[in-house]
Amino acid sequence: MMPFLYFPEDKTEYIPAVIALTIFIILAVVAMYLMVKKSRKDERKFNKQYQQQLENNRHTTDHT
Repeated sequence: MMPFLYFPEDKTEYIPAVIALTIFIILAVVAMYLMVKKSRKDERKFNKQYQQQLENNRHTTDHT
């Protein structure tokens, strides 16, 4: 019967897996950082446009 889990006696076989896992975790953190940074930039842009739109609406309603 084939064992379901394989745990090697030679622990150096774990090194490639640990390296790959570390790389993927680092890339995931970088991707998350870039997404948060872009989201904050988009939020600031939206708020600026929203404030300008509010100012324009206030000025048009004040004149009538």
